[in-house]
Amino acid sequence: MAAAAVARGCGGVWRRAWQRGAGGPGPARRGQRSVACNARGGAVPAGKSGLVPWVPVVGLEIHAQISSNSKLFSGSQVQFAAPPNSLVSFFDASLPGTLPVLNRRCVEAAVMTGLALNCSINKKSLFDRKHYFYADLPAGYQITQQRVPIAVNGSLSYSLCIDNKMSQMVTKTVRIKQIQLEQDSGKSLHDDTRSQTLVDLNRAGVGLMEVVMEPDMCCGEEAAAAVRELQLILQTLGSSQAVMAEGQLRVDANVSVHHPGEPYGVRTEVKNINSIRFLAKAVDYEIQRQIEELEKGGTILNETRAFDSKLGCTVSMRDKEGKQDYRFMPEPNLPPLILYDTKSLPANLNHQQVVNIDWIHERLPDLPSVKRAKLVEQYGILPEHSFTLLNEDGLTEFFENVVKETQMKPKKVIGWILNDLLSYLKQHSLTVKESPVSSFLLADLLNLLEKKEISSTAAKQVLAELWKGEGKTPLEIVKEKKLELIQDQNELEQICQAVIDGQENEVMAIKAGNRKVLNKLIGLVQRETQGRSNPVLVKQLLEKKLSE
Repeated sequence: MAAAAVARGCGGVWRRAWQRGAGGPGPARRGQRSVACNARGGAVPAGKSGLVPWVPVVGLEIHAQISSNSKLFSGSQVQFAAPPNSLVSFFDASLPGTLPVLNRRCVEAAVMTGLALNCSINKKSLFDRKHYFYADLPAGYQITQQRVPIAVNGSLSYSLCIDNKMSQMVTKTVRIKQIQLEQDSGKSLHDDTRSQTLVDLNRAGVGLMEVVMEPDMCCGEEAAAAVRELQLILQTLGSSQAVMAEGQLRVDANVSVHHPGEPYGVRTEVKNINSIRFLAKAVDYEIQRQIEELEKGGTILNETRAFDSKLGCTVSMRDKEGKQDYRFMPEPNLPPLILYDTKSLPANLNHQQVVNIDWIHERLPDLPSVKRAKLVEQYGILPEHSFTLLNEDGLTEFFENVVKETQMKPKKVIGWILNDLLSYLKQHSLTVKESPVSSFLLADLLNLLEKKEISSTAAKQVLAELWKGEGKTPLEIVKEKKLELIQDQNELEQICQAVIDGQENEVMAIKAGNRKVLNKLIGLVQRETQGRSNPVLVKQLLEKKLSE
């Protein structure tokens, strides 16, 4: 007899059920489900089937490429999409006799990130060699911080929607175990047609921060929300550009499931996820896969898996049952990394040659959570709108520029930006910086609307014309298309009277007490005037004539 389970929590993400049996994953019958977690946390009770609930556990390891002109231990330039092997120093190629020189900028970026994530900064951290063989790792080892990392014991707060409703949000916190500095490896390019593997060492030695999150999450939506918040923090700090499409932010997800009160289950690791959307899908799929496997009597292997975005599933890469011995050892060519604060800074040291934790802390910019609170307080917008403004790169600055240049209230401006401008941008797959409608043009348009020179219907027509990028101003388009509001009240009264005379049934309904029908008459007047009438004035005129 096939058993079915569904994970339905985490803000409505898990609504899909899976039919257990030979046919593999598929829709479950109604009423047959077992639990995952929901957006408020904890396990979800088992359904009518009486199955014992499952509790998913998700932890993340995130590699963020440090925003620096040169690599972590060499002077080679860091540049995306440079010609293969054009940015490789002798040290990057691991030629004999070359020695590492630590990049101060990378250290400062790691300290800044640690402070922003509420970490304790270790004033003394150590570098280690992690030995393993791979073609794009010419030294045969990676320099990392396995024993004493630069930052430990932090936390990250993030918000997510309940049942996909932006108006219902809950804040959660994930613990940060540590942040460590380490080298990136090179890149292997597999040429299947020639049965060759080509190696590009441009990326070898690029500075990374590995952010290790504790297993405090329970579904794909939580993991995605946490990574998105981390991405915003990194971009705000400038410690990493964190562009996932360019490999500057890569996520490994550790996933397991267990019954409440039992030890954690065997975990699998889904490697190198390069999209927040794919992260959510990969985690949710892997949880469902493990639940399905266990409920039909199978076992979960401790293995590394990859997410196939085309198939929407995870696939096995390699077994981890036999624990690999990386033979960690202290890096002999690098002394301990010593950091200072104001109290411990010796007077005889050159302040330009040391990293001062307090100096960095004093210069931290406002983090995304603070920016959101300020937007809500300063402009009176809804909290969920502040999330959208920050999530779209450049949209906050665009909004604030429009508010400065227009007489319209911010609460109205936000509607035009989120409902109209943003929909145009998404429809044409453009960023805010690529928008053909500048903040100044939108402000001019909203000023015409606020002065009641045009209607909102006409304003949308003008916005559509502005989107064509023909260099016209809103006022020029209004005059060219003859979209000005009709200012002659006598003309409007005549149009309203004509509409009333032609809609006897509607007039009778209104006089009988059905006031909703009045909206139809207003719409008919708007049609007659081609959107050039003020709806508020039209309503007043219609009500006056209907009461006569």
